[in-house]
Amino acid sequence: MISYIRGELVAVEEEKAVIDVGGVGYGIFMPAQSMGKLPPLHEEVRLHTYLHVKEDAMQLYGFLTRDDLKVFKLVIGVSGIGPKGALNILSNLSADDLRFAVLSNDVKAISAAQGIGKKTAEKLIIELKDKLSMDDVLEHMVQEEEVAVTGQNSGVQAEAVQALVALGYGNTESLRAVRRVEVNADSDVETVLKQALRFMM
Repeated sequence: MISYIRGELVAVEEEKAVIDVGGVGYGIFMPAQSMGKLPPLHEEVRLHTYLHVKEDAMQLYGFLTRDDLKVFKLVIGVSGIGPKGALNILSNLSADDLRFAVLSNDVKAISAAQGIGKKTAEKLIIELKDKLSMDDVLEHMVQEEEVAVTGQNSGVQAEAVQALVALGYGNTESLRAVRRVEVNADSDVETVLKQALRFMM
């Protein structure tokens, strides 16, 4: 199994990146969101990979973080969703957005992905709900923002998300807005909420 690939990014195509490793070009399928975060061409990149073997093909799927790869594996573990469907979901929602959508039963957000219908989204929620937790969502929010946030600050973020939902905003869009707010040790719910509301407009 190929755990990761590190090499020169030589091309970015519609659904995949081409990485040159020792003179061999690997075509690696990636979520659209991840492709938007790739470095400039001819710079080094490292992708965590999943090798999918079919009767007529071997395909590599790549992710910038181990967490993205972990969530991808959870999604393809749902019966009826293959690597292509999982890639479409993670192109539409980040790993944390998907966690939150599952935990908040946001069928609409998941079914917005190409090729994913309402029934498939409902099935994904049922099968993954016990495998995900809100603590994971908040923990990754903190890690992504690279802010040293205490447990109390995580609670502030969670309350801000709940407040936005109470105001009538969607679960997933509320999480996205709160994630865009810079949080520090002095942040309170009201401050985070006000700043998050600006991103909702």
